[in-house]
Amino acid sequence: MFDRISIIGSGSWGTALAVILADHGLPITLWSHNPAVAEDINSNRINSSYLPEVKIPATVRATPDLAETLSSPLIISVLPSKAVRKTAMQIAELGPKPGTVLVSCTKGIEHNSGKLMSQVLADCLPDCRMAVLSGPNLAVEIARRIPAASVIGSDKTDLLEPLQRIFSVKGFRAYTSDDILGIQLGGALKNVYAIAAGVCDGFGMGDNSKAALVTRSLAEMTRLGVSLGGRKETFFGLSGIGDLMVTCFSAQSRNRKFGERLGRGETPAAIIDSMKMVAEGVPTSLGAWQCAQRAGIEAPITAEIYSALHEAKPPRESISELLGRPPKPENDTSSSRRA
Repeated sequence: MFDRISIIGSGSWGTALAVILADHGLPITLWSHNPAVAEDINSNRINSSYLPEVKIPATVRATPDLAETLSSPLIISVLPSKAVRKTAMQIAELGPKPGTVLVSCTKGIEHNSGKLMSQVLADCLPDCRMAVLSGPNLAVEIARRIPAASVIGSDKTDLLEPLQRIFSVKGFRAYTSDDILGIQLGGALKNVYAIAAGVCDGFGMGDNSKAALVTRSLAEMTRLGVSLGGRKETFFGLSGIGDLMVTCFSAQSRNRKFGERLGRGETPAAIIDSMKMVAEGVPTSLGAWQCAQRAGIEAPITAEIYSALHEAKPPRESISELLGRPPKPENDTSSSRRA
């Protein structure tokens, strides 16, 4: 079904996917908006800017020309969320082939519209067939072939088996689901909660504190995610609790690191300016908070992270307010919607 693959985005995750998918022996075109990164990959077989530890196979060819990616029947989008709509509009102007399979690997919620990344892509590229990939997948570990698993999702169920075959390679196991919304909601929301977990680390709180926060984050993720169209069971799988765990606890997690620095007193603007890659929980906190407000869903952790990042609320005040909430049963459903 697929005789070549294109990957849009040459950050650490896009590069890691290029490395493992090269197992199939198919030609892979890796697009970078930065010509210097493309030249580095083609000349030195490494991406020294984003994934310097891993050798890139010879079947991967990098290019700064977006048009060169459009001949592939399978295109994988691994862009920062803020670049998805703009890049998709550029692809639309170039004219991709109708029926091209487009897999979104970006975790985010668009501001104001509240749309997930597959929905943003579908707005711009309605003739493409959409799927998503999400799970507990740290790019460096994937590229090093440390065993991991993820979920392929699509409401085009005929795509699930061929995509599962493509993504099932050495050290990487792919499962399938038709809950394309739930998969993406888990992947997007967990980044917000990872910032909160990092704040706990920055404050020097203990393991009990962090375990309590992450557990309540899962409850909130599920409550908000189901209200936005996901299925409850999805949030207890790889793209939900699996991704939440790795992002909240891993030393490699950009979002957790962001929160840790926030907890130590740095400002959001200073942290953002110092980072080479995006901590997606920062823009997603705005989109997630807007979604919760529109749906009337109680999401106190999301609200506090939104306030800390976008309204300059001191994180210690947020912690105090979360701890000071009225007591209730652990599995309380009566307050899931605000009156």
